[in-house]
Amino acid sequence: MASQMPVKLVILDDYHNIAAQHFSTIDTSKLEVVTFNDTLPSYTHPQTTDADRKKLVVRLRPFAVLSTMRERTPFPGELLRQLPNLKVIFATGTQLASFDKETIKELGIQLAAAPGKERTDGKGSGPSARAKIDIKKGGEHPTTQHGKGVAAGWQTELAIGLQGKTLGLVGFGRIGALVARVGLLAWGMKIVCWSANLKQEKAHQLAEEVGLPVTGGGIAAEHEPTFKVVLLERKKLRWMKPSALFINAARGPLIDEAALLDTIRNGRLRGIALDVFDIEPLPVDSPWRSESWDVQGKSRVLLTPHMGYVEGGTMQTWYEETVENVERYLEGEELLDRLI
Repeated sequence: MASQMPVKLVILDDYHNIAAQHFSTIDTSKLEVVTFNDTLPSYTHPQTTDADRKKLVVRLRPFAVLSTMRERTPFPGELLRQLPNLKVIFATGTQLASFDKETIKELGIQLAAAPGKERTDGKGSGPSARAKIDIKKGGEHPTTQHGKGVAAGWQTELAIGLQGKTLGLVGFGRIGALVARVGLLAWGMKIVCWSANLKQEKAHQLAEEVGLPVTGGGIAAEHEPTFKVVLLERKKLRWMKPSALFINAARGPLIDEAALLDTIRNGRLRGIALDVFDIEPLPVDSPWRSESWDVQGKSRVLLTPHMGYVEGGTMQTWYEETVENVERYLEGEELLDRLI
């Protein structure tokens, strides 16, 4: 009797090469693991070429199981329909807006999340071991500024005080509410939030859930029905004061990137900070990489490479949870945190 072939699993977008060590505990006669540390262009992005789309399909087609890192690789229906061997997707995190869930369901593919709550069977490394890894790598964090503030001189400009200023939030979910809490309680900022479906009552409810006072006009919600895919286009950027600071740590495509570049090249904002971009990883020829921003007349610019969720303990936990689910899948058991 011929032996059963191992299930083929691919680990996608593992920039830090940390996933394979977790999967190494699974019998290789049951599971064949391939890791890709890079990200191919998004299948549906308008700048993606037909050649790159084909390359993505060829990369993914052999595999029955995908292990993804958040939404670094989107999964639209057009791509999913070209993956006949795909049986299950193990995703990290739970916010998967770029996954076509209707097509996943239609094709009979299972989708399970890794919510970051630890393995349920007690076999994980636990927070103590992961904390040691995080401490060891702490000095390597890419947002470290290496003393630029003193290298340029001593007190060369005035800082900005936040007390009493207005903090505008585009989107007011759980994370937005926590940001509002810091702004209000730490600096007494006035909070104004915009959303396509947010009403004042809902804003108050979210505020109360994170311990924000809602009396005295501290939280004001504004309904903006025109917010669809691009939430901040050129017109809305022009509404901002020249003294304003703009931060995007949500999703790159929510902003008209060309309009934002034009805005900061002409110094029409005090400064911006971006952790997300329209195309990730940033192409080598991206103006965010190639232009000099520390130039008189331009807005101040602070860029980080989508580090908002890239915390060592969280990443290790996600992969531990994924491995537990893969083990359950191989044994024919019910998947944990199954979404579809």
